[in-house]
Amino acid sequence: MTMGGRPLRRLGFLTIGLFDEDDPGRGHESTLRLLEAGERLGYDSAWVRHRHLQYGIASPVAVLAAATQRTRRIELGTAVTPLGWENPLRLAEDLATVDILSGGRLNPGVSSGPPMHYERVRDALYPDTAGSEEFGYARVRRLLDHISGKPVTDFRGTEGIESYSDRVQPHSPGLRARMWYGGGSLRSARWAGENAMNLLTSSVVRAEESEDFATVQLSQIRAFRAAHPDGEAARVSQGLVVIPTDSASAAQRAKYEEYAAQRLPRTRRPQGPARMLFAPDLVGPAAQIAERLAAHAAFREVDEVAFALPFTFDEEDYEQILTDTARLLGPALGWKPAA
Repeated sequence: MTMGGRPLRRLGFLTIGLFDEDDPGRGHESTLRLLEAGERLGYDSAWVRHRHLQYGIASPVAVLAAATQRTRRIELGTAVTPLGWENPLRLAEDLATVDILSGGRLNPGVSSGPPMHYERVRDALYPDTAGSEEFGYARVRRLLDHISGKPVTDFRGTEGIESYSDRVQPHSPGLRARMWYGGGSLRSARWAGENAMNLLTSSVVRAEESEDFATVQLSQIRAFRAAHPDGEAARVSQGLVVIPTDSASAAQRAKYEEYAAQRLPRTRRPQGPARMLFAPDLVGPAAQIAERLAAHAAFREVDEVAFALPFTFDEEDYEQILTDTARLLGPALGWKPAA
């Protein structure tokens, strides 16, 4: 149990799903096997990242549709889908469909803002409307309205032999309550709360009132809950990079430590014009990591996590990390695996 905090109630993990350009099927199959392994190990949730024009999962909704047929219990999420690439109405149809296929296990996480490197893709993505597209919170609200079943047309009825609905079909009644917003600023945290979304907070935040990562993240969590109708019960999931080494080989431990060391310099001060703060990766025995998390001001405020798997490791590395996390780290934090 966290010292002075909440016992960990829900344990999840996040993967990027890398693949070789010449053999993409193998990478996607590896991702699906990881999701299956997570279910066997008792994880509560598994999340996939969204990557466009890269060698990572470009269509998490399609991958998770496949995962619904290979898992039975574990919740499946996106962390996160950048809505600048999406038509909210079409995405709502896809999300509702996958939620139905999963039996109500989908947890869509989304973010706002223009697509990354928009100047490179705008003509291909929005050839006729690139200058007039709206990429802010209004786009998220449209998606939420479509998911919740609000009308998208003024016609409902029969036309000839065809029947038409005035709202997105299929409609999945519980999906709206499982919508997440990926936020890294006070403004986005408050907005997510005001709009009754759940909050995904990761290893990256905007340095606003402090340059201490845990302090900044804590203030965002509290601002979110203060604005949310559910108050202290509002759901927040934290997504740090956590790598327990208890059963790792010497070669794996060396790889993990080198990975974290290469990324450590960026954690020492805010990065870029947006002043982004990065959290250090946590590498070491599960008991040691549990102590560090217990001392983390923001971690003590949450009872859900989706620990991020490093981008470039091998499948056997991921299996070792997932196993040690489920069997050692999770229980040290007060978590019990799902039946």
